[in-house]
Amino acid sequence: MSADTVPASRTSARRKRWFLEVGWKYILAVFILFYAVFPLIYIVSASLNPNGSLAASNSLFTVFSLDNFKALGETSYWTWYANTLIVGGSAAIGTVLMGACAAYAFSRFRFTGRRVGLTTLLIVQMFPQALAFVAIFLMLLAIGEVFPVLGLNSKLSLICVYLGGALGVNTFLMYGFFNTIPIEIDESAKIDGASHAQIFWRLIMPLVTPILAVVALLAFISSFGDYIISKIILVSEDNWTLAVGMYQWVSNQLTSRWGLFAAGALLAAVPVLVLFLTLQRYIVGGLTAGSVKG
Repeated sequence: MSADTVPASRTSARRKRWFLEVGWKYILAVFILFYAVFPLIYIVSASLNPNGSLAASNSLFTVFSLDNFKALGETSYWTWYANTLIVGGSAAIGTVLMGACAAYAFSRFRFTGRRVGLTTLLIVQMFPQALAFVAIFLMLLAIGEVFPVLGLNSKLSLICVYLGGALGVNTFLMYGFFNTIPIEIDESAKIDGASHAQIFWRLIMPLVTPILAVVALLAFISSFGDYIISKIILVSEDNWTLAVGMYQWVSNQLTSRWGLFAAGALLAAVPVLVLFLTLQRYIVGGLTAGSVKG
């Protein structure tokens, strides 16, 4: 074997080992990146295409026009946008407050029915939400006859439904995080004469900010993009959210307005993106800190 053959074989073996250990990860990363980015690029291209059909958008960025964005002002889009922000923001704030109070009680107090309550919350979350659609409709229909503000076609009713549906899973998520806060903090504050309310608001809440941010983000995204429950509860067009209103643009195959839908979807993503970037530094800590101690 010649001297040139030995280095060549070593180089080939080294490249093969690099590919088996590291190289395939780059190929997989490129594939995943393409899979994630291509739908976004397609939506941007469709929003800039005034033709309004998916077939016309197959060729990316052949047309650049802001007609679809201008046409949003001729619809009820901004009314739906405001409704969605109101519902999503209220649901996020309410979910954080209710979940934090419940998690604090389960974490710090020892009372009769504590374990049963935790088990009940866990079991309730195992059933799919589809089972509750009919019950929600009938319940709100009956309540609306007595208190119209809490009946059908009410944004307040929709917010209440979101708060109840997310209470169980968010309580468990916060419960694990609250358990990571040393109970000695509570005991020291009690010695100094602090009440449970003062301990909760002034000591515990600042320490659990990461999980509060995570729960707020998840609750906002869940309510922001929900369609089925919103469609069941909200009847009039003025009360629709973005998911319900924008679906009407593409529900009829003969009169689909996909360009308008794409433009609306891009603008609808802005609040979620801003909220995610704002709370980004809390997300990793909030999701992982409560998973090691329960």
